[in-house]
Amino acid sequence: MKIAISGKGGVGKTTVSAGIIKYFASKGNQVFAVDADPDISLGTVLGLSDETIDNLKPIVDMREVIAQKTGGDGAFFSLNPDVDDLVEGYVVTKGNIFFLKMGAVKQGGSSCYCRENTVLNALVGSLLIKEKEFVVLDMGAGIEHLTRGTANGVDLMLVVTEPSLVSVQTSRTVKKLANEIGVKNVKFIGNKIRSEKEINFLKTKLPSKDILGFIPFSNEVMEAAMGMNSYEKIPDQLNQIAAEILDAKF
Repeated sequence: MKIAISGKGGVGKTTVSAGIIKYFASKGNQVFAVDADPDISLGTVLGLSDETIDNLKPIVDMREVIAQKTGGDGAFFSLNPDVDDLVEGYVVTKGNIFFLKMGAVKQGGSSCYCRENTVLNALVGSLLIKEKEFVVLDMGAGIEHLTRGTANGVDLMLVVTEPSLVSVQTSRTVKKLANEIGVKNVKFIGNKIRSEKEINFLKTKLPSKDILGFIPFSNEVMEAAMGMNSYEKIPDQLNQIAAEILDAKF
């Protein structure tokens, strides 16, 4: 199963991604965790050291390999590069978790990520090879990844939202664009919930049948985000959501 996790910046999608990845891995599944967010924070939340992450060569920096895989530096290039051999050399393993990072944002005025996104799409497609394997992509904030089709072909899009009008609007836009590129299963996760009123707010603004669950606001998670402690204990509500995804097999 290939899962992309999206949402407005600051809603906690990387924390949710890490929790789902850890749950899947704890159940004996092999999980390819792809940090497709230019901020490159998923590895940290998964417990990898800064040195390990820094020493891992990102996919987007593989200029010569990408050019070779996509047919050179010209205007035309293959849309189906053979990328199976990229996996072994650009992965950090932690238990059942296999971590890959896509790389940081290019400087202003530099070329676009067309080639790199082509390789990312082919890479994600090549990873899903066995029943007990998962590919989880922690996408960049907002909707840019959808407008360029990076999440095309995933089996399930999870949209993390907090109880605010701006976050809900972004979530609706993500669902619309995901449907347009062929993602049929789009589900929502409410995060940073402080009250029943906020749960009711999200239920009135989003299709209730598509909401997988609600995760309460957590001081421990906030402290982990500030580096004050490690993100080890996954909220029960998030574990329940991950379990539902496993059982449903979207």
